[in-house]
Amino acid sequence: MALIVQKYGGTSVGTAERIKNVARRVAKWKMQGHQLVVVVSAMSGETNRLIALANAIQASPDPRELDVMVSTGEQVTIGLLAMALKELGFKARSYTGGQVRILTDNAYNKARILSIDDQAMRADLDNDTIVIVAGFQGVDEQGNLTTLGRGGSDTTGVALAAALKADECQIYTDVDGVYTTDPRIVPEARRLETVTFEEMLEMASLGSKVLQIRSVEFAGKYKVKLRVLSSLGDPGEDEGSGTLITFEEGNPMEQAIISGIAFNRDEAKLTVLGVPDRPGIAYQILGPIAEANIDVDMIIQNVGHDGTTDFSFTVNRGDYARALAILEEVKSHISARAITGDNKICKVSAVGVGMRSHPGIASRMFRTLAEEGINIQMISTSEIKVSVVVDEKYLELAVRVLHKAYDLDKATV
Repeated sequence: MALIVQKYGGTSVGTAERIKNVARRVAKWKMQGHQLVVVVSAMSGETNRLIALANAIQASPDPRELDVMVSTGEQVTIGLLAMALKELGFKARSYTGGQVRILTDNAYNKARILSIDDQAMRADLDNDTIVIVAGFQGVDEQGNLTTLGRGGSDTTGVALAAALKADECQIYTDVDGVYTTDPRIVPEARRLETVTFEEMLEMASLGSKVLQIRSVEFAGKYKVKLRVLSSLGDPGEDEGSGTLITFEEGNPMEQAIISGIAFNRDEAKLTVLGVPDRPGIAYQILGPIAEANIDVDMIIQNVGHDGTTDFSFTVNRGDYARALAILEEVKSHISARAITGDNKICKVSAVGVGMRSHPGIASRMFRTLAEEGINIQMISTSEIKVSVVVDEKYLELAVRVLHKAYDLDKATV
């Protein structure tokens, strides 16, 4: 008997019939003798509907009140799933994030988990009850409802698995694992049997939508065994092994050089032109951006000329207008000549732990893109990834040619 945490995304619980389908899948695991904690998202489209409703009332919805409202989506789902399991004859009990006491900080809309009280859940598990927890939400020290950001149910699932010391955390979604890239763009994309934690962390940070990056960070910190599976098949059939996120690298002789091509459409670039080339200028530019809680990704500072330099960085496209406004406010203070921006860019990345022992990975990427006439605007590298910023209109072409250039369409031996 194992203690398993399962997380089901919005697509998996998108209709009453799919919720019944999830209940049958959970029941199958329960009948095998396992203890189960199930984390669910809101029904697909519900969070977007609630956000649109808030925007119809207030142009910039109050962060606290927005969390109060959008957290209701998961509350509906946990109640329905508990009913479905009881209809099948199982004991089940639902909990909101606050009832479990998932304690977070007070950063509304993107709160971070501080601690979890597992006492009530363990009592239910010992009483042969299936525990169902609302994903995406918690409470702060003052009892205010908070949410963990889009995709936060993944983080809830992994955090609960860590707190309960679960044997495995299974993330059920609308795909049957992690692929070498998005199959909708490259039909030849292959499902990976295993992927290292480092690779998954890079893929999540670079735009892969399979897992929220904070959930991968949590898994890494607490060594939670993660598996990605599909919830859309018949619960009675073999669901396969999905993709296991592992903390062990394979044999270097057998390790694929590149495991996947990740991409992110939600990128925007800002450039500060003609700022004084002096110590502290980067802080003067990025300090106000950080104070506005805007995450910065890639950064480039050009070689100084005539005492000035140009400074470029990327942010999430949703933060573009706000970041541009902040730079315009500090423009005179930092003595910048001009501020420019581009919100029609994207980031494409090659990821693989095999890069550590194989030279020439970056040059192959640059040559492949050059042969297609794709201009590279920015470059960022790490031990296991190479990322480039290109014009958004070239995204699909870049992904396809790179997937082929690294032989990702071929099955490994």
